[in-house]
Amino acid sequence: MSFKVVLFFLLLEGFVASQQEDVGFTYNGFREVNMSLDGLSQITENGLLMLANNSLQRLGHAFYPYPVHFKNFSTGTALSFSTTFVFAMFSPLTTVGGPGITFVIAPSREFPGALPATYVGLFNPTNIGKSSNHIIAIELDSLQNKEFNDIDGNHVGIDINDLKSVQYASASYFSGQENRHVNLSLISGQPMQLWVEYNGAEKQLNVTLAPIKVPKPTIPLLSSKIDLSKIIMDPMFVGFSTATYAMPVPNYVLGWSFKMNGKARELTLSQLPNLPKTRHKTRLGLFTVTFSVIGATLLLISIFFIIRFIVKRKRKFAEVLEDWELDYGPYRFKYKDLYIATKGFKKMELLGTGGFGMVYRGVLPKSKTEVAVKRVSHNSKQGEREFIAELIRIGKLRHRSIVTLLGYCRRKEELLLVYDFMSNGSLDKLLFDQTTTKTMLSWCQRFRIIKSVAAALLYLHEEWEQVVVHRDVKASNVLLDKELNGRLGDFGLARLHDHGTDPQTTHVVGTIGYLAPELCRTGKANPSVDVFAFGAFLFEVACGRRPIEHEASEECMVLVDWVISCWSRGKILDTVDPKLGKNYEVEEMELVLKLGLLCSHSIPTERPNMRQVIRYLEGEVTPPELTCLV
Repeated sequence: MSFKVVLFFLLLEGFVASQQEDVGFTYNGFREVNMSLDGLSQITENGLLMLANNSLQRLGHAFYPYPVHFKNFSTGTALSFSTTFVFAMFSPLTTVGGPGITFVIAPSREFPGALPATYVGLFNPTNIGKSSNHIIAIELDSLQNKEFNDIDGNHVGIDINDLKSVQYASASYFSGQENRHVNLSLISGQPMQLWVEYNGAEKQLNVTLAPIKVPKPTIPLLSSKIDLSKIIMDPMFVGFSTATYAMPVPNYVLGWSFKMNGKARELTLSQLPNLPKTRHKTRLGLFTVTFSVIGATLLLISIFFIIRFIVKRKRKFAEVLEDWELDYGPYRFKYKDLYIATKGFKKMELLGTGGFGMVYRGVLPKSKTEVAVKRVSHNSKQGEREFIAELIRIGKLRHRSIVTLLGYCRRKEELLLVYDFMSNGSLDKLLFDQTTTKTMLSWCQRFRIIKSVAAALLYLHEEWEQVVVHRDVKASNVLLDKELNGRLGDFGLARLHDHGTDPQTTHVVGTIGYLAPELCRTGKANPSVDVFAFGAFLFEVACGRRPIEHEASEECMVLVDWVISCWSRGKILDTVDPKLGKNYEVEEMELVLKLGLLCSHSIPTERPNMRQVIRYLEGEVTPPELTCLV
């Protein structure tokens, strides 16, 4: 073969390839556009492509008049393409559809033997489903045909040689603002836009739908992995098909854009032709009067129920604000805000249940701040005013190891306390809950939490403007933030129940296993009571056990007695949480366990104060030798 012949074929191949890449058109309306029309299809005076009219049981086609090459000249693989069009479909009834619109890629503009109605002007009973059709269609179907496994009478489907769609979905679009799919009615008569995009390299076909005023959604309605190379012949024709049913109604295409090997140009919506106005003839007389009376009656009933709903809602969120609460305005939350924040105190927002009430996660509607809301039952009116005053004072506490109390809400016989939200929950869940999916706390993390709680108690006992006795120091009242730092919470709740009783605690306020002996005798709380409870807390963290285990043996039932027993035998490290294995600092562990024994001393004066505890934990001084712990 001569050089000139080779050069000719190379130039021819390049020419064909360039023609394949350059095929594209954009029609903002169809006035003076050369389209291949047959059957019902026609172009109206103002430039609408009307695919169906008022005729019964007929079909119509509208195609781009020239063939389009969909395959690579050299490899025979299907090329990428993109198209978009704006359409509108109508129906005389709101619940029953009329003829649909089908976007078609076919080897011919003629479909001999094709039938209208359910066969959409493309197929007939003898050829439907055959691979020899070489037809790719995107159907906008407003009737449910069980023969073709339609899911409903308002869907979009991808059809390959058949009307049993390979993929389908009810008409809808993804709204980024609402982060959900929004349903659409194909027969609403409102203009909508459809995008059909095929990626030849990835063999991915995407179909996206949206109202005309909505930008193209980021998530397609349909997305299918399909190799069109096996279906497409070359060249092919692109266009639309429709077929009328028993109810003749026109459908329209307002604009169309197509591009091979690239993205179809966006349609200029302002240049699209207007849809015709629909007019409905009305009859005066008894029919109109009857429906007017029915409409008026329904309107009055609706107004009645709306007023009833508003009154009921106002009662539901009514605020009872007494004069003495005016001074606490910045700390008082509206019940409505907390109700919305917790989604109506739904179970799905429940974080946990404790001795003083249930705790819910919430997001405040205005600030979008994440909070924890505790519902505290309180039947005693006596002392409530004093308690809230003390609560507000406690709300002024500011320390990095204390959970901030943001405020309160008073509602009937219930108090709602609002705290900073701690994303990792309470410490006891990580120490004792065998079902938790969270990572086990390392010794380094545990030791850091111990020092944080100690710093919080020192702040309460000595560093704030008043002495505050917590009275319920335990692992379940230590909360963990997102970095697993420990923060002490639940201030003031024990003081509230001084005015009543709590069925889940003793009559002397506190929790069994953490109560100092003298508190059971006198009922008077002082900082030394917190030190005793802190000792029990140290054992919880180091031993991975609760202060009292009823299912344990008699020797091990009371944790502090077991630790004393092991200490007296010189085997104090036998009490270490077995989940830690050998992954801990021996000196730190012995310090924590011995300090727990020292803080749990039965004689209050033998216990260290929290400033001394901090110095022991920081290694500034050595704790005294243990002698008698009785």
